[in-house]
Amino acid sequence: MDSGTLISFLAVDLLLVCVPGADWAYVIAAGLRGRSVGLAVTGLVSGYALHTVLAAAGLAVLVAGSPALLTALTVAGAAYLVWLGWSVLRRPGVPQAGQAVERDRWRVFLRGATISGLNPKGLLLYLSVLPQFLVTHDARLPVPAQTAGLGLLHMACCAAVYATVGVLARRLLGARPAAARAVTRTSGAAMLGIGAFLLVQRLALGG
Repeated sequence: MDSGTLISFLAVDLLLVCVPGADWAYVIAAGLRGRSVGLAVTGLVSGYALHTVLAAAGLAVLVAGSPALLTALTVAGAAYLVWLGWSVLRRPGVPQAGQAVERDRWRVFLRGATISGLNPKGLLLYLSVLPQFLVTHDARLPVPAQTAGLGLLHMACCAAVYATVGVLARRLLGARPAAARAVTRTSGAAMLGIGAFLLVQRLALGG
């Protein structure tokens, strides 16, 4: 795989990662509710690590070829987003003074991994976008190795962008409780709205 292909993938990947969605909403909400941005980002990246492993093993091709399985994964992810978005709307957080003590660190990590692991945008990347950048003829590396490399590049992009978003949200809104509460509610509404839209869309297609 040449440098031109890597740069092209990086440009497309950054464009996708920089589009606000469920991942953005979660890391912003986590930061503003006094939770560890690092743990939230690590959880999100771990979800994409699972995608990378499955894609490198060739399981992504099987998922893409099974409409029923793809529908089940999408519905599960969408339903989880609806639940999580509603939870955030019910209890919008505000910035906490100093370094808050995280009481549910595992939950923060697990939620991030679940959101990205079931994120339809992530499925789209690994099932539709990533394969377009794989070299199948006269390649120096086998396709699984190329897939793993592009997956790792995507994870690095996610880590950089989401960490920046979470830290900036906390710093810019740390002294503005009212604004922080509004942003948290907006993040919750975004997760709920994205999940509801995907549920309706997928069930309509399935019907």
